[in-house]
Amino acid sequence: MTKKQKQMLLRIGVAFLLFFALKVFKEAEIIEGMEEFPKGFVIYLIPYFVIGWDILYKAARNICRGQVFDENFLMCIATFGAFGVGEYEEAVAVMLFYQVGEWFQSYAVNRSRASITELMDICPEYANVEIEGELRQVDPDDVEIGTVITVKPGERIPLDGIVVQGTTMIDTSALTGESVPRKAETGTEVISGCINGNGTIRVQVTKEFEDSTVSKILEMVENASSKKAKVENFITRFAKYYTPIVVCAAVLLAVIPPIVSGDSWGEWIQRACIFLVISCPCALVISVPLSFFGGIGAASKIGVLVKGSNYLEALADMETIVFDKTGTLTKGEFKVTKIFPEEKQDELLKLAYLAEKYSDHPIAQSIRDAYLERTGEKAEEKVEDAKEISGFGIQAVYRGKELLAGNEKLMKKFGIVCEQYEGAGTVVQIAWDGAFLGTIVISDTIKEGSKEAIRRLKQSGVKKTVMLTGDKKTAGETVARELGIDTVYTELLPGDKVEKVESLLEELKRGTSKEEKRAKLAFVGDGINDAPVLGRADVGIAMGSMGSDAAIEAADVVLMDDHTEKIAQVVGIARKTLRIVKQNIIFALAVKGLVLLLGAFGAANMWEAVFADVGVAVIAILNAMRALKIEKE
Repeated sequence: MTKKQKQMLLRIGVAFLLFFALKVFKEAEIIEGMEEFPKGFVIYLIPYFVIGWDILYKAARNICRGQVFDENFLMCIATFGAFGVGEYEEAVAVMLFYQVGEWFQSYAVNRSRASITELMDICPEYANVEIEGELRQVDPDDVEIGTVITVKPGERIPLDGIVVQGTTMIDTSALTGESVPRKAETGTEVISGCINGNGTIRVQVTKEFEDSTVSKILEMVENASSKKAKVENFITRFAKYYTPIVVCAAVLLAVIPPIVSGDSWGEWIQRACIFLVISCPCALVISVPLSFFGGIGAASKIGVLVKGSNYLEALADMETIVFDKTGTLTKGEFKVTKIFPEEKQDELLKLAYLAEKYSDHPIAQSIRDAYLERTGEKAEEKVEDAKEISGFGIQAVYRGKELLAGNEKLMKKFGIVCEQYEGAGTVVQIAWDGAFLGTIVISDTIKEGSKEAIRRLKQSGVKKTVMLTGDKKTAGETVARELGIDTVYTELLPGDKVEKVESLLEELKRGTSKEEKRAKLAFVGDGINDAPVLGRADVGIAMGSMGSDAAIEAADVVLMDDHTEKIAQVVGIARKTLRIVKQNIIFALAVKGLVLLLGAFGAANMWEAVFADVGVAVIAILNAMRALKIEKE
């Protein structure tokens, strides 16, 4: 609880005790004439000012600024009217219970902010840089790329970089939501905002502070509240016109009936005051943004950053989700998956290793890794005259005879007949001394959790899953079939991906029903070439841990730990948030509408008016706080 909340609670307590004491004095007739003017007026002004002086001040300040019609103004007019007709108790009660509602609102907002403001604590205060033989604390903003910084146990990593010395366990929970620490050793990339565990490490900085992970996260969090959902914008516009309309209606209610029918002015002024108290739009104006804020907070707890409530709303309506393949559903790490014929596996792998020994191509690296994993040692033999034929493969001389390692085009180029391979993956054909020996197949490996992510999304109500890839048709279709993806488009260039997303969006717009027209499309990617597609989709979802800066910048939602399974969880949070928003709107409008009618016809007193305002607001706020709770998987 904040200091301001404690002070407010104290004021509420003092005002309540004064109000209760005056009620006892009135019942026991200890003070005479408490219901008469001016004694009653003066006595009840004491608890009124104790509890309501800040409301009076805000109303006066806003009027001076030209902002007349707000809830402070409504409370002042309603309570002044109650004093004017001699309903002193009701005037104090309205202000007292209104402040109780405000306190609940303040408490709920702070609870909702807590999970998001925790992210603000990830900002490092200093970086340890060795200057003239001793470590000095400097501002992270002043550290240049290439500088080696020291991170001691328990300190927060101030900048993105690569570990050049030391081994430790790193707590990434503040960024990713994962409770299990990650091991970091020489060569490991580390990101700012994480906490160093049990070992001292030296890190070479790879990004300036303004481009670091922690800086980008803070920027996203700060900008999240500025991007409002359609429902929020509607409520803001609604309140702007609603408040002056009800004030005018209250004035007409106070003036016209006494003139027309000759009834008592006091009775109709009291009804107008009740009407004003009931009409205060607090429940809607407070609970709707609070619900979205709670939803964004719940997402941040699981390591997913949603850049605005409009994207949370779009996720709730998502029916089509499009995935990039490499780096998103697959690891982007090529491994040797098949070698045939089986009886020649060792020989084929050795020849491929020797041929690809000095190449820096990812395919060559995967062959070297497979050989070292199988034998545990490097081959001492060497090839001669090795040369890479672009688009074909490697040509070399081994033991005085020609060695070829490459694709089918390489075999045809040298007149060697080879076996056709129709499966998925990149094929490396091996030939030596003019004879074809066999085939090595290298494939991208599917990420753990990708299949589960697709299953959960379909379970959550997503109607269509699509995969886009630049890979060959056989490779793409094999991955799609294994993961259970509905549609796959292969052999695409980055520009082709944008066109495919455009056509899928057009397909969604062709829907005729209201639900179909509201349906949204999300794209999930990680690479720099995904940035245009992320920006074009209704919701762009990027990988925050391994994704490129351009992709994270263009995305609307960022998965801090790259776990695609969390997309379904965020969709669940978004839909729950929207349900809570709709519940609050329907409940508030229904109760207010009913009590407004009763108040206009004199069937509702000031206490019922207080419930219609404060009671409804408190119930709506408590309901909005449910958005913070994360459903267990």
